Amino acid sequence: MGTQLRSDARDNRGRILAAARAAFAAEGFTVPIREIARRAGVGVATVYRHFETKEALLAQAFAEELTPCSAIVEEGLAAADPWRGFGLVIERLMEVRALDRGLARVFTARFPDPAEFAEDRDRTLRLLLELVRRAKETGALRADFVLEDISLALMANEGIRAASPGARVAASRRFAALMLQSFQAEPVAAELPPAVRLPVSRR
Repeated sequence: MGTQLRSDARDNRGRILAAARAAFAAEGFTVPIREIARRAGVGVATVYRHFETKEALLAQAFAEELTPCSAIVEEGLAAADPWRGFGLVIERLMEVRALDRGLARVFTARFPDPAEFAEDRDRTLRLLLELVRRAKETGALRADFVLEDISLALMANEGIRAASPGARVAASRRFAALMLQSFQAEPVAAELPPAVRLPVSRR
């Protein structure tokens, strides 16, 4: 019985975090806890048993998304060639977003950040800005590139609709290649990854 209760609690926590990520990303920090509880299929009291405050829920929801992003940026910054490192970051961030639609706008969110989360995010942003600076200094990255251009690319990438996670990743890789060509100071027409058949949405 105890094991089953622990399993149920883990399941509840996972559903709460998933619902919170999606809600905060789409609607901001003003979304009520009761709405997050409804989407997670639990009671409000259950949410508060796992997270004492909305700030604590926010911190945990996005900390789990920030960790892989931070690792990707660190790997890119460690590359000997800044442009290759920059390309790796773009490709990998898009792949992460293609696989996990709960990944919110970690770098551009506009709500009150818990101190620990804000510190981690700011560190990742500083590393990313340093990588951008180095890539510009090599002459490979266009001089008018700004960090918001990454946000635009990631938001567009998140709109990819495909029949399977594998197809989403494949389409994301092609889109990343297109974006990287547009970010180059002197674009070079390189061979693109294979195209993926995507559904045509009808309005």
